[in-house]
Amino acid sequence: MSAAVNGGTVRIRVPATSANLGPAFDSAGLALALFDELEVSVADGLEVVVEGVGAGELPTDESHLVVRAFRAACVDLGWLPTGLRLHARNGIPQGRGLGSSAAAVVAGILAAWALCPAVTGVDDDRVLALADAIEGHPDNVAACLLGGLTLSWSGDEGPRAVSLPVHAQVTPLVCVPTRTLSTHVARGLLPSVVPHEDAAYNAGRAALLVHALTAAPQFLLEATGDRLHQGPRASAMPDTAALVADLRDAGHAAVVSGAGPSVLVLDAGPEDAALVRTVVPAGWEVLDLAVEASGARVRYEDRAVPS
Repeated sequence: MSAAVNGGTVRIRVPATSANLGPAFDSAGLALALFDELEVSVADGLEVVVEGVGAGELPTDESHLVVRAFRAACVDLGWLPTGLRLHARNGIPQGRGLGSSAAAVVAGILAAWALCPAVTGVDDDRVLALADAIEGHPDNVAACLLGGLTLSWSGDEGPRAVSLPVHAQVTPLVCVPTRTLSTHVARGLLPSVVPHEDAAYNAGRAALLVHALTAAPQFLLEATGDRLHQGPRASAMPDTAALVADLRDAGHAAVVSGAGPSVLVLDAGPEDAALVRTVVPAGWEVLDLAVEASGARVRYEDRAVPS
């Protein structure tokens, strides 16, 4: 739990995230050093300004996802502010499987907690629960909130998550196409039943994935194998499926980032990054991104408050 800051303007930085990481469908996420930065304050009425990614495309009314998450958190806190002023500087690509919606949800909720005069701390478990309710699954919001490698699950008490440090040799690289893909569409392609053999395959790889990311990156290629979700979604993003296959054939631990269509490569060190670029076709943007260990950050004046 961290201290909250009340009044004035709160500044929030939320990272991009990649979920699933191959076999750990809906249960693992990784925070990446690519950010949306927002300034939020209580005001009369509503004012929304968007710069960077999504400028001129994202709504600037009550339907903006940060605003909706802020309002939901205010209701949860029993607080009704007079209005809201939001200035967003977005760096996370939209609709590319890099957690842009999770970042917006986490940012809006944290803004409400930071500005609400009735609270003295941010309850990460409560923030995670509301973010999960809005987003529909906890993997991206957990990684955005907590940073590092996160493992999330749901139980009788709601969603839970833990953050683990990532091995220093894990050097993510993200290949971002120009096209987008709706998470809703991607989820609609998943089968309702999977073979026992495929479930066992993914369970073993998901367990190995935790070991590979935290202690033994030499196992990353084997650990990122998947038989549950990437194959069924290939028809919606054939270029993504082809790139993942080409990169894996070349020995790289490549996976579909979240629901796609971006591709995450987990073992692209300085020497490997150049080799990865020789496989990536023209028209894709290649981003060298570090793991973001801290997760969402809240700043007020000269004080920094980790969520």
